[in-house]
Amino acid sequence: MNLLYKVRKILHWESAPKPDVKLLPEVYSHLKPFRLPLILTVITMLIGTIGYVIIDGFSLMDAIYQTGVTFTTVGFGEIAPISKSGRIFTITLIIAGFAVFSSAIGILIAELNRGHIVAILKERRMLYKIARLKKHFVVCYHNDYTIEVTKQLRKNHIPFIVIDPRKEIHEWAKECKYPTYLQAEPHAELAMLKAHLGSAKGLITLSSSIADNIALIASVRLFEKEHFLPRPYYVIASAESMSDVEKLKKLGADTVVSPTKLTAQRISAMAARPDMENLLEEFLYKSDNPLDMEELVVPKYSWVVLKKLRETHIREITNCSIVGITKKDGKFTAMPKGDVLVTSECKLLIIGTQKGINITKDLLRRRDKPKELKYV
Repeated sequence: MNLLYKVRKILHWESAPKPDVKLLPEVYSHLKPFRLPLILTVITMLIGTIGYVIIDGFSLMDAIYQTGVTFTTVGFGEIAPISKSGRIFTITLIIAGFAVFSSAIGILIAELNRGHIVAILKERRMLYKIARLKKHFVVCYHNDYTIEVTKQLRKNHIPFIVIDPRKEIHEWAKECKYPTYLQAEPHAELAMLKAHLGSAKGLITLSSSIADNIALIASVRLFEKEHFLPRPYYVIASAESMSDVEKLKKLGADTVVSPTKLTAQRISAMAARPDMENLLEEFLYKSDNPLDMEELVVPKYSWVVLKKLRETHIREITNCSIVGITKKDGKFTAMPKGDVLVTSECKLLIIGTQKGINITKDLLRRRDKPKELKYV
């Protein structure tokens, strides 16, 4: 077993992930109507076998074979001479077989027309697809905001799944090109298990109803506690009024966006500084922009702890600039000077290329002073 494990690890063979919820029991419940044809088939085979043994003196194996051939009407003929009473019995057996098969086909067509079995099998395939996702976002409730948010997530190669309780979600998913989606009540625990929430990075709730957002945030935080997850989810919500924003934050949302407030801020910024109209959009939202901005946490064990910013030489090594620093107590300093002290678990707001930001991350994670400082 150890050798097999090493070979699988070298060749990067991994077992296919399985969803937390299996839908086979739901399929079985829709197969209940087939019990009657199955029981009738067994009874008919039993009666046919006993009849051929008693009427024409067939051996047990010959009687079973003759009953099967007759019951299924395949037309193989008689395996031994049959008496007149045996032929009457055979005709009865053929009619019984035809009736049983006709009823079974009728039940099958009726179940397929209802669409329950097909829908469950499609959902089962979708669950296996969702089970492969890691560090994805669960986007709840389809609306205009959802369409735009998922477009940006796709552009940034961030995996996501859309959940909505309405039947139209199947049509919307095709129209809006949602790769993974579910028709379910987002706040239900079953929906969270289907969405593979245990491996998700966070959740986005964009319902126009404050009640839906409240129920969802409370359910997610409860899901965290019940399943003993190692880290809390990053929950993003939307709200119309500022009072609703405060409510959702108190309930556990990390970020609450107010479309009304954002629109007002953007319009007022355009009115105050028309020349800066597209700067924010060009810098933050354009996908081909070489510059990026990210907030990095300084670990307790980092070599930069209790050093001045100028002593870290981050700009010289990574070609990134520190434009802000947030202390552990929440105090933010914009454009910090070189003599500002870097403390444990403070957050550095970095601006630069994505490559430079990644180098900065590695630099902050080191315990020992990097060798690059010798050449600065």
